[in-house]
Amino acid sequence: MIRRALLLLLASLLLCAGAGQAQAAGYRYWSFWERDGGHWVYATQGPSLARPSNGDVQGFRFAVSEDSANASRPRGKADFATICAKTPAQDGRKRVALVLDFGTPSDAPEGETPPAARTACARVSPDATTAEALAAVAKPLRYDTNALLCAIAGYPEKGCGEQVSQQQTPEHRKPAAEQKSPSDGGPSLGLVAGIAVVVVLGGAAIWQVRRRG
Repeated sequence: MIRRALLLLLASLLLCAGAGQAQAAGYRYWSFWERDGGHWVYATQGPSLARPSNGDVQGFRFAVSEDSANASRPRGKADFATICAKTPAQDGRKRVALVLDFGTPSDAPEGETPPAARTACARVSPDATTAEALAAVAKPLRYDTNALLCAIAGYPEKGCGEQVSQQQTPEHRKPAAEQKSPSDGGPSLGLVAGIAVVVVLGGAAIWQVRRRG
């Protein structure tokens, strides 16, 4: 009887853990990144507020992500000298290298196909924002009423930061070496704690039975 109760409790914990993961959701949107040495860093300002310096490299990635902590980074080369090699410097102007990653087919809204990733070198006024640099090389842009960037170079044609259920969410996680969160493939802390409780209760129950015997 005790063994059966313990098995039922363990099964309930496993079902709850699975339900919690199934209910997780992501959002399909353009994330904005800044290049810091050899690494991408999630931008702390929106493109309409950020004012890059001459020689900066910035990137945009369209993907489905739960939040900024697991957002997919732009892919491909991100070297200013390479990207802006064919755009000569000009007095009174700054150059900003942009990496535009339109994501994978699994990221795309239904019925749409992502364009190939590309780079561009924007030559703009010294006080230009990232949004202005982007507009110089990747029109048409589309924004929603809250100034959220919805489309770059016309992609996607529709939608803007819509929620996507876990069943529709592709696996966009950091490389294995960067996966530190227990929610990325491993058992959750709650599940581990629950199993520990089951083990403790099981041991106590067995001890009580033996004691009574």
